Amino acid sequence: MGSIFIQFPKGKKKALTLSYDDGVEQDIRLIEIMKQHGLKGTFNLNSGLYAEEGTVYPPGTVHRRMTEKAVTELYGGSGMEVAVHGLTHPFLEQLPVNLCTAEVMKDRENLERQFHTIVRGMAYPFGTTSDRVVDTLVQAGIAYARTTVSTWDFRLPSDWLRLTATCHHRDERLMELAGKFVEETPKYGSWLFYLWGHSYEFEEEGNWEVIERFAAYTGNRDEIWYATNLELYDYMTAYDRLLFSADGSMVWNPAAVDVYFEKDGISYRVKAGERMELN
Repeated sequence: MGSIFIQFPKGKKKALTLSYDDGVEQDIRLIEIMKQHGLKGTFNLNSGLYAEEGTVYPPGTVHRRMTEKAVTELYGGSGMEVAVHGLTHPFLEQLPVNLCTAEVMKDRENLERQFHTIVRGMAYPFGTTSDRVVDTLVQAGIAYARTTVSTWDFRLPSDWLRLTATCHHRDERLMELAGKFVEETPKYGSWLFYLWGHSYEFEEEGNWEVIERFAAYTGNRDEIWYATNLELYDYMTAYDRLLFSADGSMVWNPAAVDVYFEKDGISYRVKAGERMELN
Protein backbone atom coordinates (compact mmCIF):
# COMPACT_ATOMS: atom_id res chain seq x y z
CA MET A 1 0.00 0.00 0.00
CA GLY A 2 2.92 2.35 0.53
CA SER A 3 3.36 5.31 2.85
CA ILE A 4 0.71 7.97 3.41
CA PHE A 5 1.45 11.37 4.95
CA ILE A 6 -0.73 14.35 5.76
CA GLN A 7 -0.27 17.57 3.79
CA PHE A 8 -1.72 20.92 4.76
CA PRO A 9 -4.16 22.93 2.59
CA LYS A 10 -3.03 23.35 -1.04
CA GLY A 11 -0.59 20.50 -0.55
CA LYS A 12 1.77 22.45 1.71
CA LYS A 13 4.17 20.54 3.94
CA LYS A 14 4.75 23.25 6.54
CA ALA A 15 2.42 25.03 8.95
CA LEU A 16 3.09 27.76 11.50
CA THR A 17 1.00 28.91 14.43
CA LEU A 18 1.42 31.18 17.46
CA SER A 19 -0.16 31.01 20.93
CA TYR A 20 -0.04 33.97 23.34
CA ASP A 21 -1.53 34.30 26.80
CA ASP A 22 -3.28 36.65 29.23
CA GLY A 23 -4.92 39.34 27.04
CA VAL A 24 -2.45 42.14 27.73
CA GLU A 25 -2.01 45.52 26.05
CA GLN A 26 1.15 44.41 24.27
CA ASP A 27 -0.99 42.05 22.17
CA ILE A 28 -1.98 45.15 20.18
CA ARG A 29 1.54 45.53 18.84
CA LEU A 30 2.01 41.78 18.48
CA ILE A 31 -1.10 41.44 16.31
CA GLU A 32 0.07 44.33 14.14
CA ILE A 33 3.36 42.51 13.56
CA MET A 34 1.59 39.24 12.86
CA LYS A 35 -0.77 40.79 10.34
CA GLN A 36 2.07 42.59 8.58
CA HIS A 37 3.78 39.27 7.92
CA GLY A 38 0.72 37.08 7.39
CA LEU A 39 1.03 35.11 10.63
CA LYS A 40 -1.94 33.72 12.53
CA GLY A 41 -2.43 32.46 16.02
CA THR A 42 -4.47 32.05 19.17
CA PHE A 43 -4.85 34.37 22.15
CA ASN A 44 -5.74 32.72 25.45
CA LEU A 45 -7.83 34.93 27.73
CA ASN A 46 -8.86 35.08 31.38
CA SER A 47 -12.31 36.66 31.16
CA GLY A 48 -12.53 36.93 34.95
CA LEU A 49 -9.45 39.16 35.14
CA TYR A 50 -10.25 41.96 32.69
CA ALA A 51 -9.22 45.39 33.89
CA GLU A 52 -11.98 47.71 34.98
CA GLU A 53 -12.92 50.51 32.61
CA GLY A 54 -10.83 53.57 33.35
CA THR A 55 -7.97 51.60 34.87
CA VAL A 56 -4.73 53.58 35.00
CA TYR A 57 -1.65 51.45 35.67
CA PRO A 58 1.19 52.82 37.80
CA PRO A 59 4.31 53.83 35.83
CA GLY A 60 6.51 50.83 35.15
CA THR A 61 3.67 48.28 35.18
CA VAL A 62 4.42 45.77 32.44
CA HIS A 63 1.66 43.16 32.83
CA ARG A 64 -1.27 45.36 31.80
CA ARG A 65 -4.49 43.45 31.25
CA MET A 66 -7.05 45.08 28.97
CA THR A 67 -10.67 45.93 29.67
CA GLU A 68 -13.45 43.78 28.27
CA LYS A 69 -14.25 46.47 25.69
CA ALA A 70 -10.63 46.73 24.56
CA VAL A 71 -10.35 42.94 24.35
CA THR A 72 -13.46 42.73 22.19
CA GLU A 73 -12.22 45.48 19.89
CA LEU A 74 -8.74 43.99 19.50
CA TYR A 75 -9.43 40.31 18.90
CA GLY A 76 -12.90 40.48 17.37
CA GLY A 77 -12.58 40.43 13.60
CA SER A 78 -8.77 40.23 13.83
CA GLY A 79 -8.61 36.83 12.17
CA MET A 80 -7.06 35.43 15.34
CA GLU A 81 -8.62 32.77 17.57
CA VAL A 82 -9.60 33.43 21.18
CA ALA A 83 -9.35 30.55 23.62
CA VAL A 84 -9.80 29.64 27.28
CA HIS A 85 -7.02 30.31 29.79
CA GLY A 86 -9.02 29.76 32.97
CA LEU A 87 -11.45 32.30 34.40
CA THR A 88 -8.96 33.53 37.01
CA HIS A 89 -5.70 31.84 35.88
CA PRO A 90 -5.39 29.27 38.70
CA PHE A 91 -3.33 26.09 38.94
CA LEU A 92 -6.15 23.88 37.68
CA GLU A 93 -4.66 20.61 38.92
CA GLN A 94 -4.75 21.98 42.48
CA LEU A 95 -8.51 22.62 42.43
CA PRO A 96 -11.36 20.29 43.34
CA VAL A 97 -13.04 18.96 40.21
CA ASN A 98 -16.11 21.19 40.55
CA LEU A 99 -14.01 24.35 40.83
CA CYS A 100 -11.74 23.28 37.98
CA THR A 101 -14.81 22.70 35.84
CA ALA A 102 -16.19 26.12 36.75
CA GLU A 103 -12.91 27.85 35.85
CA VAL A 104 -12.97 26.32 32.38
CA MET A 105 -16.69 26.45 31.65
CA LYS A 106 -17.28 29.99 32.92
CA ASP A 107 -14.34 31.30 30.91
CA ARG A 108 -15.61 29.49 27.84
CA GLU A 109 -19.16 30.78 28.32
CA ASN A 110 -17.94 34.36 28.79
CA LEU A 111 -15.76 34.28 25.68
CA GLU A 112 -18.49 32.72 23.56
CA ARG A 113 -20.91 35.43 24.64
CA GLN A 114 -18.32 38.14 24.14
CA PHE A 115 -17.18 37.08 20.66
CA HIS A 116 -20.31 35.33 19.37
CA THR A 117 -18.38 32.19 18.46
CA ILE A 118 -17.92 28.65 19.73
CA VAL A 119 -14.73 28.48 21.79
CA ARG A 120 -13.05 25.08 21.79
CA GLY A 121 -9.38 25.75 22.50
CA MET A 122 -7.34 26.42 25.61
CA ALA A 123 -3.90 27.01 27.10
CA TYR A 124 -3.26 25.74 30.62
CA PRO A 125 -2.65 28.49 33.20
CA PHE A 126 1.02 28.14 34.22
CA GLY A 127 1.24 25.28 31.72
CA THR A 128 0.35 22.70 34.36
CA THR A 129 -2.20 19.90 34.14
CA SER A 130 -3.07 16.39 35.29
CA ASP A 131 -5.10 13.43 34.10
CA ARG A 132 -8.03 14.69 36.16
CA VAL A 133 -7.86 18.11 34.52
CA VAL A 134 -7.70 16.53 31.07
CA ASP A 135 -10.81 14.49 31.89
CA THR A 136 -12.52 17.71 32.95
CA LEU A 137 -11.65 19.38 29.64
CA VAL A 138 -13.16 16.50 27.70
CA GLN A 139 -16.41 16.95 29.61
CA ALA A 140 -16.24 20.72 29.05
CA GLY A 141 -16.02 20.33 25.28
CA ILE A 142 -12.43 21.57 24.96
CA ALA A 143 -10.80 20.20 21.81
CA TYR A 144 -7.17 21.02 22.55
CA ALA A 145 -5.11 22.50 25.38
CA ARG A 146 -1.53 23.78 25.19
CA THR A 147 1.11 23.06 27.80
CA THR A 148 4.43 24.94 28.13
CA VAL A 149 6.53 21.94 27.07
CA SER A 150 9.00 22.63 24.25
CA THR A 151 10.07 19.91 21.81
CA TRP A 152 12.56 21.95 19.76
CA ASP A 153 11.29 20.22 16.65
CA PHE A 154 8.38 20.33 14.23
CA ARG A 155 6.41 17.24 15.19
CA LEU A 156 2.69 17.16 14.57
CA PRO A 157 0.39 16.92 17.61
CA SER A 158 -0.34 13.44 18.90
CA ASP A 159 -2.15 14.38 22.12
CA TRP A 160 -4.28 17.46 21.57
CA LEU A 161 -5.13 17.85 25.26
CA ARG A 162 -1.45 17.86 26.22
CA LEU A 163 -0.33 19.97 23.31
CA THR A 164 3.38 20.76 23.12
CA ALA A 165 5.14 23.63 21.35
CA THR A 166 8.26 23.93 19.26
CA CYS A 167 9.61 26.58 21.65
CA HIS A 168 8.98 29.80 23.56
CA HIS A 169 10.00 32.99 21.77
CA ARG A 170 12.76 33.67 24.31
CA ASP A 171 14.42 30.33 23.55
CA GLU A 172 18.02 30.84 22.45
CA ARG A 173 17.46 28.38 19.61
CA LEU A 174 14.52 30.30 18.13
CA MET A 175 16.17 31.56 14.94
CA GLU A 176 18.19 28.37 14.53
CA LEU A 177 14.93 26.43 14.53
CA ALA A 178 13.30 29.00 12.25
CA GLY A 179 16.18 28.63 9.81
CA LYS A 180 15.81 24.86 9.68
CA PHE A 181 12.04 25.17 9.31
CA VAL A 182 12.24 27.66 6.44
CA GLU A 183 15.26 26.42 4.55
CA GLU A 184 14.80 22.65 4.74
CA THR A 185 12.08 20.43 3.33
CA PRO A 186 10.57 17.56 5.32
CA LYS A 187 11.87 14.25 4.00
CA TYR A 188 8.77 12.48 5.20
CA GLY A 189 5.41 13.96 6.13
CA SER A 190 4.83 17.56 7.18
CA TRP A 191 6.15 20.00 9.78
CA LEU A 192 4.53 22.34 12.29
CA PHE A 193 6.32 25.26 13.94
CA TYR A 194 4.43 26.13 17.13
CA LEU A 195 5.56 29.29 18.95
CA TRP A 196 4.19 30.48 22.30
CA GLY A 197 4.74 33.17 24.89
CA HIS A 198 3.37 36.34 26.49
CA SER A 199 3.62 39.58 24.56
CA TYR A 200 4.33 41.62 27.72
CA GLU A 201 7.67 39.79 27.86
CA PHE A 202 8.87 41.76 24.82
CA GLU A 203 8.37 45.00 26.74
CA GLU A 204 9.70 43.57 29.98
CA GLU A 205 12.89 42.37 28.31
CA GLY A 206 13.14 45.20 25.79
CA ASN A 207 13.39 42.87 22.83
CA TRP A 208 10.51 43.40 20.42
CA GLU A 209 13.06 42.77 17.68
CA VAL A 210 12.90 39.05 18.56
CA ILE A 211 9.35 38.62 17.28
CA GLU A 212 9.81 41.20 14.53
CA ARG A 213 12.77 39.30 13.13
CA PHE A 214 11.02 35.94 13.49
CA ALA A 215 7.86 37.22 11.78
CA ALA A 216 9.78 38.89 8.94
CA TYR A 217 11.80 35.74 8.33
CA THR A 218 9.05 33.11 8.56
CA GLY A 219 6.08 35.14 7.32
CA ASN A 220 4.50 35.69 3.90
CA ARG A 221 5.90 32.49 2.39
CA ASP A 222 3.84 30.62 -0.17
CA GLU A 223 5.04 27.21 1.04
CA ILE A 224 3.82 27.72 4.62
CA TRP A 225 0.24 27.47 5.88
CA TYR A 226 -0.41 30.07 8.57
CA ALA A 227 -3.20 28.98 10.90
CA THR A 228 -4.75 29.42 14.31
CA ASN A 229 -4.51 26.54 16.76
CA LEU A 230 -8.15 25.62 16.13
CA GLU A 231 -7.74 25.70 12.35
CA LEU A 232 -4.90 23.22 12.75
CA TYR A 233 -7.00 21.01 15.00
CA ASP A 234 -10.00 21.02 12.67
CA TYR A 235 -7.92 20.30 9.57
CA MET A 236 -5.87 17.53 11.14
CA THR A 237 -9.00 15.99 12.62
CA ALA A 238 -10.54 16.01 9.14
CA TYR A 239 -7.45 14.19 7.84
CA ASP A 240 -7.78 11.59 10.60
CA ARG A 241 -11.35 10.94 9.45
CA LEU A 242 -10.29 9.88 5.95
CA LEU A 243 -11.44 6.34 5.21
CA PHE A 244 -9.26 4.14 3.03
CA SER A 245 -10.26 0.88 1.39
CA ALA A 246 -8.65 -2.32 2.63
CA ASP A 247 -6.09 -2.35 -0.18
CA GLY A 248 -5.44 1.41 -0.05
CA SER A 249 -6.67 2.00 -3.60
CA MET A 250 -9.65 4.19 -2.66
CA VAL A 251 -10.31 6.96 -0.16
CA TRP A 252 -13.43 8.72 1.06
CA ASN A 253 -13.46 12.11 2.77
CA PRO A 254 -16.55 12.37 4.99
CA ALA A 255 -15.49 15.79 6.33
CA ALA A 256 -16.81 19.19 5.24
CA VAL A 257 -13.37 20.43 4.14
CA ASP A 258 -10.97 19.41 1.39
CA VAL A 259 -8.05 17.31 2.66
CA TYR A 260 -4.59 16.86 1.15
CA PHE A 261 -2.18 13.97 1.58
CA GLU A 262 0.79 12.29 -0.06
CA LYS A 263 0.83 8.62 -1.03
CA ASP A 264 3.93 7.05 -2.54
CA GLY A 265 5.30 10.45 -3.49
CA ILE A 266 2.09 11.60 -5.21
CA SER A 267 0.01 14.44 -3.75
CA TYR A 268 -3.77 14.10 -3.62
CA ARG A 269 -6.60 16.47 -2.84
CA VAL A 270 -9.81 14.81 -1.70
CA LYS A 271 -12.68 17.25 -1.79
CA ALA A 272 -15.28 17.39 0.98
CA GLY A 273 -17.56 14.38 0.64
CA GLU A 274 -15.58 12.94 -2.28
CA ARG A 275 -14.72 9.27 -2.89
CA MET A 276 -11.54 8.96 -4.95
CA GLU A 277 -9.61 6.19 -6.70
CA LEU A 278 -5.87 6.35 -6.01
CA ASN A 279 -3.01 5.46 -8.36
